[in-house]
Formats: sequence, C-alpha cells, structure tokens
Amino acid sequence: MDIVSLVPQFGGVIWTILAFVVALSIVVAVHEYGHYIVGRWSGIHAEVFSLGMGPVIASRVDRRGTRWQLAAFPVGGYVRFLGDADAASSRASVSVHKLNEQERGRTMHGAPLWARAATVAAGPLFNFALSILVFCAFFMVKGVATELPVVGEVKSLPEASQSLEEGDRILAIDGQETPTLSDFVQVANELPPAPTAAYRIERDGAEMDVTAPYPFPPVVDAVQAPSGAHEAGIEAGDVVLAVNGAPIASFRELRDAVGLSNGDPLTMTVWRAGETYEASLTPRRMDIPLPTGGFETRWLIGLSGGLLFEPETRTPGPLEAIWLGIQQTITIITTSLSGLWHMVTGAISSCNLQGPLGIAEISGAAASQGAGNFIWFIAMLSTAVGLMNLFPVPILDGGHLVFHAYEAVAGKPPSDRVLRVLMTGGLAVLLSLMVFAVTNDLFC
Repeated sequence: MDIVSLVPQFGGVIWTILAFVVALSIVVAVHEYGHYIVGRWSGIHAEVFSLGMGPVIASRVDRRGTRWQLAAFPVGGYVRFLGDADAASSRASVSVHKLNEQERGRTMHGAPLWARAATVAAGPLFNFALSILVFCAFFMVKGVATELPVVGEVKSLPEASQSLEEGDRILAIDGQETPTLSDFVQVANELPPAPTAAYRIERDGAEMDVTAPYPFPPVVDAVQAPSGAHEAGIEAGDVVLAVNGAPIASFRELRDAVGLSNGDPLTMTVWRAGETYEASLTPRRMDIPLPTGGFETRWLIGLSGGLLFEPETRTPGPLEAIWLGIQQTITIITTSLSGLWHMVTGAISSCNLQGPLGIAEISGAAASQGAGNFIWFIAMLSTAVGLMNLFPVPILDGGHLVFHAYEAVAGKPPSDRVLRVLMTGGLAVLLSLMVFAVTNDLFC
C-alpha cells in the first residue's frame, strides 16, 4: 500500500470533519443560547448549558449558578433547566415536589405557560435570526445589482476580442433594447447560442457598437458539493470549451449536453488561466426546485453559470439588507418544505434527504471554497436546524410547543404517562429518520 498517496485523502477527511464540527457547533450554540437567554429573561433558571454531548471536558459555574460545559462529542448540545430530568426537558417530578412555591416558579415546568413557550420557541428563532444577520451582512458587503445593465467586472475567457469594459452601459444586444438589467437578462436568455453577440453600449458618454462574447458563456460561477464537477477538480472561473469533443459556446449548450448524457460519463475540455486540461466526470440525477413551484428531475454535474460580467452593484441600506436577509431565509424554508412534501408524496426521490455524512461533505467543500462560502453555508444550516426543530415531533421544540398549545386550550398539561409515551415515540421517529438519512448518504 502506498501510504504517501493516502495523505491527501486523509487530510481531506480531517478537513471535512473539522468543517462539519465548526459549522454544527456554531449553529447548536446559537440555538441553545436562544433557549438559555429567553429562559433567563423569563425567570427560568438554567442549571447546565452544554456544548457537545457525553463526558465533560471543561466546565465552569457562573455567578447565576449555571454550569457552562464543553463535552467530548461535538454532535449537539442542550440547556438543562431547573426541574428537568434530562436534556429533552422531561419533567423531574420528584425533585420539583421538594421545591417551595418560589423555587418552583423558576423551573421549566413551574413557570408561567407564556414563559415556557417563549423559551422553547427561542431556539429555532435564534437560528433564523443568525441566518438573517449573516445574509444581511453579505448583501451589505457584496452589494446588490443595480436596476440598470451596467457592466462590472468582466470574466476571463480564453480568446480576447473587442469586448465590454467595466462601467459600460448596455443599451441593446443583437438589436433588441435593454433598458433594465432584467430586460437584458430576458433578451440574452432568448438569443441562440453563438460564440459572440453584437452589443450597443454607452461608454464615457458616447454610444458605440462592439462585438463581445455571448452573454451567458460557459464560465463556471460556482461548484456545488457533492457533485461530479467537484470531484473532478473543476473550480469557479474555469471555462468549459468542449464536452466529449463537441465545442461549447454557451452555458446553455453545456447544460443541454449534460442533460442529454443520460448519466453516462463525460469528458470535458476545460480552460483555466491560460491552460487547458481534460476532466472526466459522471452526471447525477437530481430533483431541482422550479421558480413556479414543484420540482424537475435533471442530470447535473454541480456547475452553475452566469452572465459574461458581474453587474454593477450598490450597497443596500440596513433596513433593505435586513429585508433581503429575511427573504433569503424564507426562500430556504419554503424550498425545504416543498422538497419534503414532494419526497413524502413520492414526487421526487427520497435520496434528496441528506444525513450527517452528506452534510459533513458539503461543510468540507464549502470551507475549501473560502470563508465566504463557509459562512453562507453555516447560515443555510442554521435555517435548516431551526426549521427541523419546529416540526411537531415530541422531543423536538415543535413537539413541546404542541404540548403548550394543548395546555393553553385544555387548561392543564398532558399527563406524565402520555408525555413519556409521546417522547419515546418521538425519539424512535428521529432515530429512524437518522438511520434512513445515513443510508441515503452511503448508498444513494
């Protein structure tokens, strides 16, 4: 066995594990801190705040009597409030009965209903808040496209030609006027694929005609993971020149070539920084959400493209950036719920459900693509964790909220026996789902 050849592979596994642990720890810490701080504000005492599970590595007790601890297995975390029997906030009836009335009011089960419900809901809400703040920061740092079709940075292509320059305003393409960026995108999408297109532009106050590359060239904007392209080493900025020897002039032609492959292996000729290389990869069948709702099954290699140039951007104000962050978070939630519904109804493959191994692989890929991509992934993971915890499954936050809603209507909480049965059932559901997701990671 060639030990030296295994070093890069081993390093990749370690990198993936570290990225997954960091991402999950941040998301879990924010989630549990939401429970802790709202519980504290509501007068509920937290005995333990644990990041990780299992044996305690380090701990300290603060002036409020809460023990903050780091546990050995970074696969979750919990807050144990006064009166809880375990991390799932099961009622510890014996210990609670030993408390006086004032002390009972500081327990999770003796506090007012509104305080308990707020404390439970705070975990997922803090996850959503983290996502919104991260997305908001991205929009403020990177900016958003202006409404006018003004050229920003022009992407590198293998053949230099009379081209567009930063600051050019595109007035028309192939004779069709483009007063706004959305008009330009619509017209460009309808053009037949070709190596070049005719642009009418305004540059330094003067109008002129230039010939420049096709508006949607076969340039890689982003590489998704896991995917065939990621495994083949294709990177953002690469230009696909040919697929199985057939020249490619536009990203649409690349997409069509992959779609017609029917999953057969492809050989791509790729240009990167003045040099060409061959990349062999195999498309994967995936279910893609449609803008109009629903999903479409396609053969994909994990590449996304874009315009020949980056549109000119502007910096949104704080309120607009927050609203954009909220919209991005809502989009992730609605797409996730739609995907789950289509899986349950059999409209799309259940292989779309990824488990911890798949999420870890995505974590490693995002981290390897830079800090920005990794932070964006953490925000998406935070939304997913917040949403999952709101599902009405006993043992999850959503299940506890259902119990509180029942108590609000019936005037009393469910009995201890009912709670034990439901909690056990909820745990069984979660474990079954975990096994199913891991099976998907291994065999789909």
